[in-house]
Order: sequence, then C-alpha cells, then structure tokens
Amino acid sequence: MKKITSFTVDHNTLEKGIYISRIDGDITTYDMRFIKPNTPPFLPNPVMHTIEHLFATYSRNSEYADNVIYFGPMGCRTGFYFLVKDLDNQTALDLIKETLKKCIDHKGDIPGNTAIECGNYLEHDVEGANEALKKYFEIIKDYKVEQLDYNYCK
Repeated sequence: MKKITSFTVDHNTLEKGIYISRIDGDITTYDMRFIKPNTPPFLPNPVMHTIEHLFATYSRNSEYADNVIYFGPMGCRTGFYFLVKDLDNQTALDLIKETLKKCIDHKGDIPGNTAIECGNYLEHDVEGANEALKKYFEIIKDYKVEQLDYNYCK
C-alpha cells in the first residue's frame, strides 16, 4: 500500500515550525508543528480544541476567507494542518502569523462554543491554548518562506 505523504517525513528530524506538507493543484497544506514529534508533553485535547475554534474562526474571517479550506488538529497532538487554495506561500505565512496574533489577543467567549454549535463544547482550555499559542508564535514570528521546506530543519 502506498504511504500517505505525511508518513514519508522523517519525524526524528522534524522541529517545531511551519512546513509545506503537500501541494495538490491549487491547494496547499501547511504543517503547523507546535511540538517536536515524539517529545512529550503533547498538546492536550482541550487546548487543541480551543486553538481549533479560534484559528478556524479568525482565518475564515480574514481578507482571505474564501481561500481557507480547513484548519484542524493532527491526531498525534503535535500540531495542526492548515489548507488554503490559491495563496502564495508568503501570503499564507503572513495569514498564519496574523491569525495567531488574533488568537493570542482573543478576549471573551470561544467562538462556536455552545451545545448547538459544537459536539464537545465543554472540553476547552482557554489558558492552556493561550500559552501554547504564545510559545508557538515565538518560534514562527520571524519565519521566512524558505523555512517552509521540511528539509530546512535537517
């Protein structure tokens, strides 16, 4: 059976950061790696859930809303995938940084956090999400497009 693209990446050499995971036509998948693979502690589910609600909401309310396809967690709990269409890498990188800043600065209720809107609305951790977002932003705040290649961290 053919391996999926993400299983062909050497997770032993992968560092925290942002990478281009794959390009499918006009859709680019970015690997937003918050945690170095196989180095616990991993992101707790409530933290990931809160980040997902915030990042998805802010990115889909940006000037590039029509270009955002998906934002969601990795099963290994080390980060997220962000899929966009028809955006060059610099614009996508800028969008990621701006969205992270908005998530960090968010005050008030978590968007989409009622029993009607979410299938697990009670499992959130705003403080933990804010801490994880701040740590991650410090890692990627000065990121350049050339760093988006998985080979950059080798």
